[in-house]
Amino acid sequence: MPKDPVMLLSYINLKLRDYYSSIDDLCNSEAINKEELINTLASIDYSYDSVRNQFI
Repeated sequence: MPKDPVMLLSYINLKLRDYYSSIDDLCNSEAINKEELINTLASIDYSYDSVRNQFI
């Protein structure tokens, strides 16, 4: 998984779009710490939108 927040954003949104129906599904399947992911992407002003199932 990318360490750079901008690359991480792209990677996570691709996974959410193509493979997972929610952030919870993604985090459970990929063993990702959800809070850490949310905080990392918040550091570049992105937040999870459950309706769109992506970080915007």
